[in-house]
Amino acid sequence: MTFNQKSICDQFPVLRRTVHGKRLVYLDNAATTLKPKSVIEAINHYNSEGTANIHRGVHLLSEEATDKFEKSRVAMAKFVNAPTQNEIVFTSGSTMSLNIIALGWGGAFVGKDDEIILSRLEHHSNIVPWQLLAQRVGCRIRVIPINDRGELNLSVFRELLNPRTKIVSVSAVSNALGTINPIEEICHEARKIGALSIIDGSQAMSHTPVDVQKIGCDFLVFSGHKMYAETGSGGFYGRKECLEKMPPVFGGGDMIRSVSFEKTTFAPPPFKFEAGTPNISGVLSLTPAINFINEVGFSAIQRHEHELLEYGTETLSRINGLKWIGQAEHRAGVLSFVLEGIHPHDLGTLLDQEGVAIRTGHHCAQPVMQYFKVPATARASLAIYNTREDIDALAYALRKAQEVFA
Repeated sequence: MTFNQKSICDQFPVLRRTVHGKRLVYLDNAATTLKPKSVIEAINHYNSEGTANIHRGVHLLSEEATDKFEKSRVAMAKFVNAPTQNEIVFTSGSTMSLNIIALGWGGAFVGKDDEIILSRLEHHSNIVPWQLLAQRVGCRIRVIPINDRGELNLSVFRELLNPRTKIVSVSAVSNALGTINPIEEICHEARKIGALSIIDGSQAMSHTPVDVQKIGCDFLVFSGHKMYAETGSGGFYGRKECLEKMPPVFGGGDMIRSVSFEKTTFAPPPFKFEAGTPNISGVLSLTPAINFINEVGFSAIQRHEHELLEYGTETLSRINGLKWIGQAEHRAGVLSFVLEGIHPHDLGTLLDQEGVAIRTGHHCAQPVMQYFKVPATARASLAIYNTREDIDALAYALRKAQEVFA
């Protein structure tokens, strides 16, 4: 579509509501994005007119649901430029995907004294599964440090790489700071020593093109609810050779070829990783979400969000007592800060009274907070439906909060 701010905002019904008598200003998009009408309609249509299980029935409703479910797999494969739709596995999202990879690949191919490299910027969902693996098998976790701008130290990363490195798992974009990491370079360096590369694409999918072949990763995880689709939807891309080697983690219906009490043989990827009934409406919501992003276009999305980020940085920098946390040279639409004399939790509550929704806390990234020596930050995160008026409302609410604490 031709970029039209009002037309885009009109597609999100929740933006019409008020909060405490004020216009809703939603700036918590790194936590979850709002849903356009097309996504809501797809979910409602399945639940009201098309409810059926998939891959099992021969009746019409089941066949229709299965067809739409597999079309979402095709759509997601095209969206990330996977060579085939069979390299897309559906799960409840990035957290579940990382746990499956850690249990499946890690459990099979990582052993005592092997090493896994993570970064200081990671969300807890890209830390805890690897710690649990380390406790089970005795491997070691190494960490890429960051600088005061919130950027990875690639020189140290290269020094960490060695023959014992089996996995490198990093985020494409930091959820806490918005730092855009050099994932192509990281995957290239990992591949040179034979290490598996895993990219957490959660914060990238709705903001920038993600091309798994260009990146050169072995796995990429994603969450639907961070790209305008339903919560509890998402999955991972896995390179064909990796999916064929990796054993299944969960057993049950729809992931088998045959079962007897003597032996079970498994279905080929991706189905051997999709035990049980999935969140069908969630997977179906991925197609209209992808269509929405494609219709707006990444060039328009990146231009608009970058302009908002610059405007937000300039506008909030005028507020006395505001300290930025992380100002990477390459950064997505995240404004992370603290305000002198006001705890972020109190700040979030006061902003809510003005209709402004931001996220406060450690953002499931406590190692980042520990580095900057703060217990929490305030985070305003941007999406395509945000406007300069939203930034102005945020600035106004921040100054009003200062008046309260004065």
